[in-house]
Formats: sequence, structure tokens, C-alpha cells
Amino acid sequence: MPVKMITVDEKDDNIRVDRWFARHYPELKNGQLQRLIRGKNIRVNGAKTSADTRLHTGDILRVPPMDVSEKSNLPRKLSKADIEFMQSLVIHKDDDVIVLNKPSGIAVQGGSGTVRHIDGMLDALRFEKDEKPRLVHRLDKDTSGILLLGRSANAAAKLAESFASREAKKVYWALVYGKPKLLSGKIDAPLSKMSGEKGGEQMRVDFENGQKAQTLYHVIDSLARKASWLEMMPLSGRTHQLRVHCLTLNTPIVGDGKYMDKTRETMGLKDENKLHLHARAIKIPHPRKGVLEIYAKIPQHIKDSFEFLGFDEKSAQDPFEYFVRGER
Repeated sequence: MPVKMITVDEKDDNIRVDRWFARHYPELKNGQLQRLIRGKNIRVNGAKTSADTRLHTGDILRVPPMDVSEKSNLPRKLSKADIEFMQSLVIHKDDDVIVLNKPSGIAVQGGSGTVRHIDGMLDALRFEKDEKPRLVHRLDKDTSGILLLGRSANAAAKLAESFASREAKKVYWALVYGKPKLLSGKIDAPLSKMSGEKGGEQMRVDFENGQKAQTLYHVIDSLARKASWLEMMPLSGRTHQLRVHCLTLNTPIVGDGKYMDKTRETMGLKDENKLHLHARAIKIPHPRKGVLEIYAKIPQHIKDSFEFLGFDEKSAQDPFEYFVRGER
């Protein structure tokens, strides 16, 4: 496959290089892209570039030989069970967007030792389309709830832009140990990656060198000071943001083995070792017109814990209305 010299189209004006590749070469992993950039295999107008370089209409982009673009549009062979599983997750579908209610325990994308993941089974969600849908954001493996997919490159790009500009409003539910001193507020605690940690990526609060991270929260219900049901709206999108921000309230999320103090007394829940964090709702501009507002039912392990603690889902208010009032 020869080198391609591609003229940037008007619809891609002002897009970053990495987002251009995510739009046009969705199968190319970020690590692969970074290696191509470091090796100066990708150039803009003949000059070396970086992932965050902005492209403009008429720019000439050098794309090195890659097989991913041709492979990406070929349906992957999936088992009947995988197809049924993926289609059972769909809670909304239109011409531009598919919304999934992702279960806890399955990764969104592949990685070291991860063979089965959402990204690898997206061919099950082509339905009447010739192309498979594209991921536009991610959830941690153990976080359940809303996951949006764009059904075309254009739709995926518009959804991704809404996430990048913070037009997308996301609401999460979490069951936590303890009870915050303040029943509502804004957590403003910058985050950075911890170095030298084993067992996967881990974040920490870092007021000196961390990246800005803010979360609105309020307590929907609580059981004395033993457990609380939190509703949270992240105002930024840092790795493990909600999990670490809950620690700053001294209320770790139930089942968070990565961050929780292992000596903490348990509550006797049926699935206390499973993460109780759920992407409950999203409000985002639709790629074509209007606004998409979607809610995802909580998974069984959180439902069981709520019933055990006497928390009633019907007691939750409209989260978008509540948090809009809180930001004023």
C-alpha cells in the first residue's frame, strides 16, 4: 500500500491530527499513531507534526502505508452469542447514534491481556448500515452505564466534539461508604498519574502539577453515616476522576479495589467486591438536530445493594435540572 497525500477537506477544518486519524482510521490505536508521529512518518505540508497540531482546509497530510482503513470496513466474524450480547445492550438507536448500557466487567477497548471487549464486537451493531459504529468516548472496565457510538464518521466526529467542548453533560450514580460532611458541592482537585505503580494506571490528587479536575455532587440518600448514594456530574474528563474525587470526601466507592482502603469494614452486601459506579444519564446535542437525553438502568448488583440499604430509585430528581441550578 503506497504513501497517501491527502488534502484536508473543509469538514475537517481545525481538527487535531489525532482526532483526524480517529475519524478516518478508527482501527488505528493511539499507541500506533504516536509511534508513526515520533518516526516522522506522518507529516503536514511536508513538515513534522504532533498529535495536537490543528489541520486546516487545504493542508496536505502525509499518511504512511497502513492496512487498517481497508480492514476496518470488513465485518468481523462474531459468534451468535456475541451478536446477541451486543444487541441486548442497545437502549437507543437512530440513523446517527447508538447508545449502549454497558455492563460492569467488560472493557470498552482492548489492551494487554484483554481479548473480549466492546470495540472488538461493534460489527454486531451495523444493523442496516454498511459500516460499523464508532466509539466516541470510554468508560472504565468496571464502570457500567451509558456508552455512545456514532454510526458514521461525521456523526462520531460531532459527538466527539461535544465531549471535547463539554457540551455533553454526564451524570453518574455511585454507592459509597460513609457520608460526606457537605451534602452537596463542587470537588475541585487536580489529578496526575502516580508513578511506579503496579497493577495498572492509578491517579492521585496533585495540586502542584495535576490537571484540572472538577466534579459536582450531591447526596440523594444515606443510611446514617454507613453508606450514601451519590449523584455526580464531572465537569472534566480525567482518568478515574470520580473514583479519586470520592476519596477526597472520605467516601470511597463500594467495590473500588484499586483505591479503597482494604481494611475498611464491609456492609455485608451481596456483591460488595464489584464497583458500584454507573453512568446513569447523558444530555448531548444530537449530530443532526435537537438534544439527546438518555437514561440507563442500574445493573443488578447495584440494584440489589440499593434494596438491601433501603434506597428507592424513585427518590432521585431530574439530575440535569438539579445540577444546572447548582452551577448558577
